[in-house]
Amino acid sequence: MMKKYLMGSVMLAALAVSTQTLAHAHLKDAVPGEKESVSAPQEISLTFSEGLELAFSGVDVVNTDGDSVTLEDARLQDDGKTLVTPIGEPLDSGSYDVRWHVLSIDGHKTQGQYRFDVAP
Repeated sequence: MMKKYLMGSVMLAALAVSTQTLAHAHLKDAVPGEKESVSAPQEISLTFSEGLELAFSGVDVVNTDGDSVTLEDARLQDDGKTLVTPIGEPLDSGSYDVRWHVLSIDGHKTQGQYRFDVAP
């Protein structure tokens, strides 16, 4: 009897953990992409696995000196999962870090970062 109880508890705990993992908004696609070399990007477009709360989501872009890039207000595409942030100034050649944070519509926060390069 105790063995059945323990197995049931373990299975329930595993299910709870997997359900929580699935509920977070994970980055599925980025333009420009990680380690991609591009010329003159006009915007950062990030697509997530879940719908987002725009008011609690955002993007920062910094160059290798740690200087922030001027960005315009972010917006959500009609799918509610794609965060688009226009770049407010032309980017010089070099590497840039994209730092993002989002709140999914179910209340879970996630964050991350990646780097892309601007070629001359």
